[in-house]
Amino acid sequence: MQQFTGPIKKLVSHLSEPITYSLPVGDENIALNPLIGRKISLAYQLEIYCVQCNRKTTKSFQQGYCYPCYRKLMDCNLCIIHPEKCNYPKNECPDTWEHEHCKQDHIIYLANSSGLKIGITRSTQLPTRWIDQGASQAIPLFKVSNRYHSGVVETLFKKYIADKTNWRKMLSVGITTFDMIAVKEELLQKAQHDLHDLSTEHPQIEWLNDPGITLSYPVHQYPPKLTALSLDKSPEITAHLLGIKGQYLLLDCGVINIRKHSGYKVTVTV
Repeated sequence: MQQFTGPIKKLVSHLSEPITYSLPVGDENIALNPLIGRKISLAYQLEIYCVQCNRKTTKSFQQGYCYPCYRKLMDCNLCIIHPEKCNYPKNECPDTWEHEHCKQDHIIYLANSSGLKIGITRSTQLPTRWIDQGASQAIPLFKVSNRYHSGVVETLFKKYIADKTNWRKMLSVGITTFDMIAVKEELLQKAQHDLHDLSTEHPQIEWLNDPGITLSYPVHQYPPKLTALSLDKSPEITAHLLGIKGQYLLLDCGVINIRKHSGYKVTVTV
């Protein structure tokens, strides 16, 4: 048996067949795929370190930030939660880490995670964003040069399609597959008048002609019961690893969202 101790961070994924995962623990990266079917243990050491500044904190905010960094992040909350209200067009987004995403290229995409959904992400975050959401299929629709325009386009499509992932459904057996190109064409047809007006107002929106991607995950078995596990409520978790999907470890006693526990100091025994 091996033990690794340190603050954990979100699962690192690499595009392969199936997706390859590793868990960062301090300065180490634990390869997870070979551990599927084996017993693993997570023991929370009751310490949390900020994922931005590494400051020790008594509480995690927004998936791993200390309170001062969280407050800085909240200065950009409008851009994060409501990108269509981002202040980028007014040149009011400063050159600070919490606003760095405002001025980067973004992709508006169609994905199938717990069902069909519209979404946005920085162009540098693909296909990681799709993997983190547990999408089994995805196809890019548009490219824009900043977060504001991605929000404007996404808002247009919310009238026709969902923009959220249901994690319980995503972690269940039997996700429906779609002809994503056909779905894309149908969606664009529904929104054609809105898109015409939007393209006239914002000619910098780039239409993409991408065939999309199919993703598979290292899941040997789905948990018999989808119990959401938390290190705050259960500081020690020992169970068999059944698989990995999105940011979740699928265990025989439930599922745990690793990203939610970013910054937690944990001893991992494998």
